[in-house]
Amino acid sequence: MSDASADGVGDADGATAAEGRGFFERHTTRAVFAAVTVASVAALLVAGFLFPDSLAGTLAAVLTSENTLAAALRLSVPIAFAALGGIFAEKSGVINIGLEGLLIVSAFGAIYVADVTGGVWIGFAGGVLASTLLAALFAVVTIQFRADQIIAGLAVWLIALGLAPFASQVIYGSPNTPTVATSPSVSVPVLEEIPFFGALFSASPSVYLLFAAVALSWYVFERTAFGRWIRASGENPEALDTAGVSVARVRYAAVIISGVLAGMGGAALSLDLGQFTGNGPTMVNGKGFIAIVAYLFGNYNPIGAFLSTLLFAGLDAVQTVLQLQGIGVPRQLIRITPFVVVIVVLALVGRTRLPEAAGEHYDTEE
Repeated sequence: MSDASADGVGDADGATAAEGRGFFERHTTRAVFAAVTVASVAALLVAGFLFPDSLAGTLAAVLTSENTLAAALRLSVPIAFAALGGIFAEKSGVINIGLEGLLIVSAFGAIYVADVTGGVWIGFAGGVLASTLLAALFAVVTIQFRADQIIAGLAVWLIALGLAPFASQVIYGSPNTPTVATSPSVSVPVLEEIPFFGALFSASPSVYLLFAAVALSWYVFERTAFGRWIRASGENPEALDTAGVSVARVRYAAVIISGVLAGMGGAALSLDLGQFTGNGPTMVNGKGFIAIVAYLFGNYNPIGAFLSTLLFAGLDAVQTVLQLQGIGVPRQLIRITPFVVVIVVLALVGRTRLPEAAGEHYDTEE
């Protein structure tokens, strides 16, 4: 073997070994972080049980409250749906940071259609359609016309941030729409009486739609040819093209699916409350960006993204209750707790590996 060949083999072996060490370190860090988290929560619950009148007792009571779980599930819906959509787009090679905009336009669209038609589920479909159309426009701009995906995603957000409140102002005379009817909760007799976990069996229909979407997304990625095409489109588009599958079509489909899923999240957000609020950052208020953090922390796995979302939503639910408890901590400090935890989690868990071709354009002729 020549020196050049030997050097090449050595470099490849070194790169493989380095990649393996990085993979091991990332997963070890995640496991340690998960173990420490579980141990800390367990210690808090024990301390709360032993000293119910202490701060630990207050925290334990909030954490084990069925209302806390119900609030966490409700708050998870728009973020988790958007995170699932982000996974489809980014695993195909298209970075969609416009999830915030998709949530905004679908939240308004759902209320407007529900107000015009009087049907909650018709409104839900209208919100999904609005988000899907905006996602399709984003797909054309980034895939067909090869626009910078980050800039295009920011444009989607800014367009929706201005368009939805403006449309509400024109139609209703205010950035906030009138209230519409909401769908009743779905309850399972007997099971809803289970302490704490009963919240899983008495929730909004959107929560159950989310469970189904998580399971179906996982199945698509792990058990279908289409899921393998999406992964190949983001990791090695040349190989997918060589196999006779159109990279552009796969990416179009993935981005449109991201619009459908984000639309379901935005529609659920506004319809569960019965109103669209367009003041300031609108009622979406950064949930699309939190969704990006959720699927990165979940390592592009639908189940991981959902659990990450549930962690953040649970913290959000807890801080809301604690603000009313008067535990001696300034409300401003309590309010920022979920965001601080997200930053700490990202710092401790480490960098998630992006798909190799994420953000890169691909033409069949290349």
